[in-house]
Amino acid sequence: MSSFDEREQSFERKYSREQEFAFRVMARRNKIVGMWAAGLLGLAGPDAERYAASVVAAELQKGGEREVMAKLVADLAPKGVDKAQIDIELQLATDQAKEQLGAPK
Repeated sequence: MSSFDEREQSFERKYSREQEFAFRVMARRNKIVGMWAAGLLGLAGPDAERYAASVVAAELQKGGEREVMAKLVADLAPKGVDKAQIDIELQLATDQAKEQLGAPK
């Protein structure tokens, strides 16, 4: 195997690890923000966990992150939470997820 092939495989492995990490961060972020939203909706315990899981599942829909935002906006609008506040919470949750998963600083 040539050094070029080895470098190529190395880059492919690195890319694969980065993609896997990004997926894990998004799933963790969605759970964190789902638990935050569940609290605003007055849910606790298993009900909160189920709601957070539904937020995680929304990411896996065709629209991806747009589906997460649409769900949160629709669910939280009656509680007076706007898109700007959800954006802030998503960013905070992303930072927290990266920290929990051991992202380099």
